[in-house]
Amino acid sequence: MKRLLFALALTSVLAACSDPQFDEASQVGPDPKLPDPKQYLLPPINVSPGEGWKAGFMPTVAPGLRIQPLVTGLHHPRFVYVLPNGDILAVQAKSPPPEPVKRPKDPIVAIVKNKATAFPGGPKAKSRITLIRDADGDGRPEFVTTLLDHLNSPFGVAWADGMLYVANTDAVVRYAFTPGQTSITDPGQVLTQLPGGPIDHHWTKSLVLSPDGQRLYATVGSNSNIVENGWDAERGRASVWEIDRQSGRAREFATGLRNPNSPVFYPGSNQLWVVVNERDELGPHLVPDYLTSVRENGFYGWPYSYYGQHLDPRVRPQRPDLVSRAIKPDYALGSHVAALGLTFYTGTTLPAKYRGGAFIGEHGSWDRYTPSGYKVVFVPFANGRPSGKAEDVVTGFLDTKQGKSFGRPVGVAIDRTGALLIADDVGNTIWRVTAG
Repeated sequence: MKRLLFALALTSVLAACSDPQFDEASQVGPDPKLPDPKQYLLPPINVSPGEGWKAGFMPTVAPGLRIQPLVTGLHHPRFVYVLPNGDILAVQAKSPPPEPVKRPKDPIVAIVKNKATAFPGGPKAKSRITLIRDADGDGRPEFVTTLLDHLNSPFGVAWADGMLYVANTDAVVRYAFTPGQTSITDPGQVLTQLPGGPIDHHWTKSLVLSPDGQRLYATVGSNSNIVENGWDAERGRASVWEIDRQSGRAREFATGLRNPNSPVFYPGSNQLWVVVNERDELGPHLVPDYLTSVRENGFYGWPYSYYGQHLDPRVRPQRPDLVSRAIKPDYALGSHVAALGLTFYTGTTLPAKYRGGAFIGEHGSWDRYTPSGYKVVFVPFANGRPSGKAEDVVTGFLDTKQGKSFGRPVGVAIDRTGALLIADDVGNTIWRVTAG
């Protein structure tokens, strides 16, 4: 215990250090600057403890925008989804049980990370889906109720043809459901098992329906940082799965994606995009998280290489045959920003510059001396591709003076009025951004 306390104290001292001079903007875009990797006995650890939103406080938005809470007092909302009738689903989740300790530093990392999401007096996390009805679109819901409860660490949802599909941490489950209902009594049926416990390192499983409605695509994160839990634990992991919606048959559609999240098809196309959390413990400026298109049978490097074909010196044995075909991601977002949410703007009520571009929820870093992420950014698109620098859209989640976080953005979506919705899992709020 004394060693653990000493390590925690040392971590606090290191967290107070400043990063060496580094141009953060050089890691945003298609060709990020990649410094030499570093290896640590104890990596940089700095998480801003969560404290929730104080009365009268709320995030800051870019010029031309306005933000208000849609719903508060939720229980760790992680994802937000809009049904065809305009009803909004807020997916809340309690994390699975902690994974087994494999390295001496694991308990230290876990303690510091947990400080970011739990705080005294805050609502306890629950695995449920809340239905929010704002029929007139004024941002003041007429009705809020629990649609589904007692789920197994859910994250992604999708609806099609009278069925609501829920991506729990260990399976995609379907429920008979018609938009307009305010509760689900169907016990549900497992469509497809997904890699879950007993080790469940990256537990969030996202979900999206294909444009033709025939398939579902589920994201499955790795079971470790770089295979420290063994190769057997990585079967079916670090990939995007393709699932037949009728039979449940599934295959790995693309691999080598360490922790992909929030798959979305670019509007009017069959091109799938995801945001990906890259590996840790190679330094505060390695490796950039990213936004990328996903190619069928594509390999994106993990664990052998990062950002294309840059070798990770820690992984043994190496696989030069796989590295030689590792695909370089489309767009870097910065190191350790923890991008978890992605949606394309298809509305018309926000300023015109946002049309066709991507909003991305960045949950925030831990493997750095100074924080990164903790905001929602916008990446402009042209001709279906990223075009230009990312812009900050929603900030103010981080209390820089006290080193704490009021909230942390996760999933993002567009409601039927064209407003941007943001799930804030520390602030226990769904935020709604409209034109100012």
